[in-house]
Amino acid sequence: MTMNLEYYKIFYYVAVNKSITNAAEQLSISQPAVSQSLKQLEHLLGTTLFQRTSKGVCLTAEGQLLFQYIERGYQQFELGELKLKQQLNMESGEIRIGASDMTLQFYLLPFLEKFHETYPGIQVRVTNAPTPETMKLLQEGKIDFGVISTPFAEQKNMLSFPVREIEDVFVAGRKFIQYKNKMLDLNLLEQLPLILLEKNTSTRSYMDRFLTEHHVQITPEFELATSDMIVQFALRSLGIGCVVKDFCKSQLEEGLLFELRFKTRIPKRKFCVLTSENQVLSKAAGNLLQLIQQDRKEL
Repeated sequence: MTMNLEYYKIFYYVAVNKSITNAAEQLSISQPAVSQSLKQLEHLLGTTLFQRTSKGVCLTAEGQLLFQYIERGYQQFELGELKLKQQLNMESGEIRIGASDMTLQFYLLPFLEKFHETYPGIQVRVTNAPTPETMKLLQEGKIDFGVISTPFAEQKNMLSFPVREIEDVFVAGRKFIQYKNKMLDLNLLEQLPLILLEKNTSTRSYMDRFLTEHHVQITPEFELATSDMIVQFALRSLGIGCVVKDFCKSQLEEGLLFELRFKTRIPKRKFCVLTSENQVLSKAAGNLLQLIQQDRKEL
């Protein structure tokens, strides 16, 4: 097998045009150069590929056999160029994002909607996962970037920037009305039935760390997989729910739930976009990140 792909390119053009002259014009090289390349290819393959006719050249039986395969390959090259141009022109492509329910619902969704309106040909695949798993997916190159919530452990070759503040709150229903509009000690949480997220989330890690720093030891009554379920449990007064405020905003405004107030303020956290220094982003992923950064507020 010859490794000189230029010979096959010239062979293809001569076979399609059935003319050395026309092939030379299309390739912008001289006729002698085309003829020499064909001779070299025939020598390397040990057979005659073309025979002369009154109108130009035509393929021999051996040349026709080879052309069937060269034609497929050349068509694949052209298709590859076309697909690449479509991606560079934002007509097609794919973006892979890692995001939790919270970051997707309360931050990322409007950007995806705007991006899709502008570039309908780009496929966006969102892997729904908590912060630790999203970081692992990015490390393994399975996503282009992630939208995560603090706290998270800084890792080598990963870059992050904050995009929005979030607030953790404890909320309750009518059964716990005696605690409404009062300034409470954090230690009270040790005596109340609590509803928290499972331990494999940044939200739970943050709250556990905060309470431990203030010498509050808790044993949750319920540990649930989603914040939406925590809100539902709290609405039924099954305990005091700990969620990011966005999840229960409407219930608080309607008076179905109320927020417990503490003498010690719970610091706000942030949503962050996480990228990898080891990964070259596609043009589509880069454009979506640029859209996010343009909207970014100073935090």
